[in-house]
Amino acid sequence: MLRSLFSGISGLRVNQTMLDVTGNNIANANTIGFKGSTTVFQDTLSQMLTGAAGANANTGGTNPLQVGLGVQLAATSTNFNQGSAQTTGRATDLMIQGDGFFVVRQGGENLYTRAGSFTFDEEGTLVTPTGNRVQGYLLDAAGNATGGLVDIQLDDANAVPAVPAGVEMTSYNIGGDGKIRGIYSDGVQRELCQLALADFSNPMGLEKVGETSFRESANSGNPELGVAGEGRRGNLMGGALEMSNVDLAAEFTNLILAQRGFQASSRVITTSDQVLEDLVNIKR
Repeated sequence: MLRSLFSGISGLRVNQTMLDVTGNNIANANTIGFKGSTTVFQDTLSQMLTGAAGANANTGGTNPLQVGLGVQLAATSTNFNQGSAQTTGRATDLMIQGDGFFVVRQGGENLYTRAGSFTFDEEGTLVTPTGNRVQGYLLDAAGNATGGLVDIQLDDANAVPAVPAGVEMTSYNIGGDGKIRGIYSDGVQRELCQLALADFSNPMGLEKVGETSFRESANSGNPELGVAGEGRRGNLMGGALEMSNVDLAAEFTNLILAQRGFQASSRVITTSDQVLEDLVNIKR
């Protein structure tokens, strides 16, 4: 009798988790760069009542007799499918068309995000809305990325070719290759730096840390750093943002499934309680 009670309780727990995950997806339906999650259930260990027996000269074989002990949460899987594009027209809004991640610096740690809503701060550093610094590379004389990761800045000292004295930057643009190019008063367009993109062998292993960012984990693999156009990292689209990939139709369906699963598990507990009550009242 207690088996059914505890099976019902396990059903309540996992369906509550499914409701939590679905509710979070729906809440972030309009969050830039958000990736939805799904819940994966699995059954728990089954109690063995009678073991299997092989056939012999007198009788045939028999199958094992087992009773399941409920359900448990196997995983919460993140869906990294591409979100749709929202055109903004802002030069510092960037969208990745591919599997890459922007690299941003928070304190002494690198985080990874698909949300490309950036802006330049008062020091000319490209930052996220929460102040994390976008990372990239300086360029050599041939315009190729070189060295380690640095903060992306509008700095004349990094310009290729060099900026003559008395010449000032009048505007800038960010290309699909992630290179930031300054347009100067002498009519020359100079390359300043290039945004870095990261890729992972197992992106589903990344750990969500808030602010639509991820942290590498033991099962995500090390970040494979590079630039746009290399490998699976994809290219950049300027003046656009990647919207959430949450499918509201699917989420509302999951909401109904979780609700009905929760109700059914509640019914199992109620029925088990009624049977226990009948058992207690047998001697009355």
